[in-house]
Amino acid sequence: MKKKWISGLVSVSLLGLALAGCGTEKQEPSGTASEGGGEPTKLVISTWGFSEDFFKKEVYEPFEKRHHARIVVEIGNNAERLSKVKQGSSQVDLIYLSDYYAQQAIEAGLFEKIDRSRIPNIEQIYDIAKAPLGEEYGPAYTIGQLGIAYNPKTAGKELKSWSDLWSPELAKKLTLPSITSTSGPMVLDAASHVAGSSSFDEEQAFAKLKELNPHVVKYYSKTSEFVNMFAQGEIVAGPILEMYVKDLKAAVPDAKFIAPQEGAYAVINTVNVVKGSKNKPLAEEFINWHLSKEVQEKAAKAAVDSPVNKTLQLKPEEVQGITYGIEVVEKLRMLDMKFVNERLKAWTDRWNREITQ
Repeated sequence: MKKKWISGLVSVSLLGLALAGCGTEKQEPSGTASEGGGEPTKLVISTWGFSEDFFKKEVYEPFEKRHHARIVVEIGNNAERLSKVKQGSSQVDLIYLSDYYAQQAIEAGLFEKIDRSRIPNIEQIYDIAKAPLGEEYGPAYTIGQLGIAYNPKTAGKELKSWSDLWSPELAKKLTLPSITSTSGPMVLDAASHVAGSSSFDEEQAFAKLKELNPHVVKYYSKTSEFVNMFAQGEIVAGPILEMYVKDLKAAVPDAKFIAPQEGAYAVINTVNVVKGSKNKPLAEEFINWHLSKEVQEKAAKAAVDSPVNKTLQLKPEEVQGITYGIEVVEKLRMLDMKFVNERLKAWTDRWNREITQ
């Protein structure tokens, strides 16, 4: 079975780099309480809950003051929060999801179509972030990358390529993500590429991973498992999101992260307005605020999120552990999440039969 499921290397336009201002000084959206008049408008946001102090101080409170709003946050993982919206047991206006789960929500008809005229800061973000799941739906507010982390002192060789994971030096020293994790389908695609296919080939991908299976200590489903095994010396290498490298370095200072020469994979988190929200204009104002240079710069410097706003100018010491810059983003490989959703159950069944049996 062959199907081209990567949209190619990400082409990032330089248009918009000269745009000035963050575009966050907006008039109060229609349908919301005006400042100083009546009760503030409640905006319910569904998100993951990490870096709560940062978001409260730098993102939520400034927006509340500017728009006479009161933000209520519901937290949980992607699956839990999406399930609540599907069941109608949540009053969420705005939801943050990875692109894989956001695609499921789109197919279930759970998102409002956004009004891009209310989100002018979209013009200041990378092309890949503007409409990762279609023009009618929300943008990405952060884009990370999946590459390879390893310990250069114990790996036995310098790693440069996805194919290096198959090196005999890494036998019994390797971890890979499980197929049901965010990065699982990315590793499946990388295996197809290593096998020599220019487009995704399921047969070649599984054959190549079966070949690698004896080298794998454990297939991890949580990043904490990777970090613990790495810290204890049980593994020396594996695919991981760049944002977690700081945790690896805290345990093993020599830890190194590389974007493989064939291209790392784009890890995209989106923000969308939930179907039936009574505060759609205010929710769109919030999306615009989160894409602003002001918020994106603070999040990047605090190493909370990798920025998508391309007007940022960060110093080398400020980009450690984050995915930053056109020269990095334009090389990322991007999966077709609609195709992933269609095939994931079959891949999971096959993975359990052939890889982890």
